[in-house]
Amino acid sequence: MPDSTTSLPAASQVPEINDMDMGDIGAALRAGWHDFRRAPAMGLFFALIYVLGGWALYFFLVVTDQIWWAIPLTVGFPLAAPFLAVGLYEVSHRLEQDRPYAIGDILGVVWQQRLRQLPLMSWVIIVYFLFWSFFAHMLFALFMGPSVLMNVSTSYAYLFQPEGLMMLLVGTGFGAVFALVLFCLTVISLPLLLDKELDFVTAMLTSFATVRRNPRVMLVWGVVIAGLTFAALLPGFLGLFVVLPVLGHASWHIYRRALRDTP
Repeated sequence: MPDSTTSLPAASQVPEINDMDMGDIGAALRAGWHDFRRAPAMGLFFALIYVLGGWALYFFLVVTDQIWWAIPLTVGFPLAAPFLAVGLYEVSHRLEQDRPYAIGDILGVVWQQRLRQLPLMSWVIIVYFLFWSFFAHMLFALFMGPSVLMNVSTSYAYLFQPEGLMMLLVGTGFGAVFALVLFCLTVISLPLLLDKELDFVTAMLTSFATVRRNPRVMLVWGVVIAGLTFAALLPGFLGLFVVLPVLGHASWHIYRRALRDTP
């Protein structure tokens, strides 16, 4: 029986970090749009999974009369997008090498990641998301009290009370910090783990070091991701059919521009 590990990348050294400028963001977005146009079916396929997941989560909250959770979950839901974009990273990887990118090939590569370090990164993201959800619940109880918590399924009027406005202000601030930390740890690490044979801790440290070396460029890139994703969520998640594929492909090209390619 063939060894299933023979198709995995050879052990790699940690790539060196490049100095980036603002032009890298525009170039990555253009490259992401170009990749989406070359392989639109792939982009729409992975976007569909994400959109269906969003709608399923929303309807679950409606059915269980826990619609108030829609606010923290809408903020936290995009945190899972980088991991769900792994298939798009692989499409861009194959496009730059002029290799086939049939759906079976891409899903096969994604499935192979179960033997590598990406699943560990997925657990980091899942735990982070759960912690954010718990923290949001705690903030709600702290500002609004348990009586309001039990009676918010049919009205958002509580948000316009002084306590509700303060809760939104504090929650937004903490949410921004949560998102920034996760962004620093994953912006480079996920495509790096797909491309190279490194452990997930090294990949996260490399991602953080990349942001620290290029803070202005990477933070602007984070704002671009957050802004476009938020705008795409507003029309019933439908904007994600374009935004998610373009950002997924563009994230691969940001990775390529951030690190020097090594064996």
